[in-house]
Amino acid sequence: MDDHSQTLLDRASALVDAAKRAGADAADAVSVRSRSRAVTVRNGKVEGTDSSESDDLSLRVFVGRRVASVSAAATADANQLAERAVAMAKVSPDDPYNGLADPDRLARQMPDLDLFDATEISPERLTDDAVETEAAALAVKGVTNSSGGSASAGEAGFVLVTSDGFSGAYRGSRFGRSVSVIAGEGTAMERDYEFSSRTHFSDLDPAAEIGRKAGERAVRRLNPRKMPTGKVTAIFDPRVARSILGHLSGAINGASVARKSTFLRDKMGEAIANPAITVVDDPHRPRGAGSRLFDGEGVAASPLTMVENGVLKHWFLSTAIGRELGLETNGRGVRGGTTVNAGSTNLSIEPGTVSPEQMIRDAGTGFYVTEVFGQGVNLITGEYSRGASGFWIENGEPTFAVSEVTIAGNLADMFLTMVPANDLDRAFSTAAPTLAVPSMTLAGT
Repeated sequence: MDDHSQTLLDRASALVDAAKRAGADAADAVSVRSRSRAVTVRNGKVEGTDSSESDDLSLRVFVGRRVASVSAAATADANQLAERAVAMAKVSPDDPYNGLADPDRLARQMPDLDLFDATEISPERLTDDAVETEAAALAVKGVTNSSGGSASAGEAGFVLVTSDGFSGAYRGSRFGRSVSVIAGEGTAMERDYEFSSRTHFSDLDPAAEIGRKAGERAVRRLNPRKMPTGKVTAIFDPRVARSILGHLSGAINGASVARKSTFLRDKMGEAIANPAITVVDDPHRPRGAGSRLFDGEGVAASPLTMVENGVLKHWFLSTAIGRELGLETNGRGVRGGTTVNAGSTNLSIEPGTVSPEQMIRDAGTGFYVTEVFGQGVNLITGEYSRGASGFWIENGEPTFAVSEVTIAGNLADMFLTMVPANDLDRAFSTAAPTLAVPSMTLAGT
């Protein structure tokens, strides 16, 4: 363990010890240290720089069946913080589900996931990368202005200590480059973007490539048309497909099941998707954006096939949510400040066998969706209705840009007919290939 992690571990351990002395029956503490640097440029000039550091503690205490949580900066007095948390717990209502994870579920082996890159990126290098990214975008014919380019680097250390003997730590890094540009002029302007974000600096997409893609995307969106209302085959670009997987993730979260706020609450063990759809959650992917050695409660997590050949196999469960549903945690507890929820790690719709190009050719006529907006998703009913833009497909080829339309359906029907392409990019914590949905309603003119 490096000195960075040992310092965090010592702080969390002292906080747990203080909680026990203050009268807690059980406790756990989290210590987090983060550091980030970023440079933004616009039209070749530095527009802003940002450098931040934070060092935070959170403590959760249990007094009988009562629980309370507090958070503070790392400089806070451990004894005072513990006494305040215990006093809060003593006047809190009983909670039949909350508590530390069962000791036999705690992580004992810590795999090497290669999550930390010690490469130090100077402010000058960040500036150069941001300038190069933007310049490549502005060099694309038809691009007329920039909304800004950026480059960033950061790291975070996470430590968890519990009163029943668990202690664990890991450290992760993150690097990024992005740019957003405008094509066209006046009322005919269109905007688009591109970015790359990785745990290791050497894995970032080249600045020139990111810029070129952003510029080309913006130019392709020029002169959009509206389309008449009707049924269409919708093909979702991976950027949009990831949001659809995000809706599925929310629908199979155990908290949503417990609160009866998901249309999939009674579907465990049933076919909820096309047999071509398999969804995997893998916390142990090397260099993964969502990888972790243990969950927010110290529970060992292993890869899970959430949906197998269309059949729902698991909910995302933390200890408390599992107990509420009469189940055991599956290591998907997510620490959010002073609370523990459930969520995914590296979640992906596994790739199919057809290429995106072939998928578009097979569609013949349809709508290739590159952007959605609005909040028209209801996980209780599955209703899906969002503003969209993209490209019209004719004779198996994308032809002209489309905007100011709405794409609608029901997630239950969408999943049952959805077909994945073979272009999965696992760089994202929520990753999906291009997805085709044969029959959706396009609302236009």
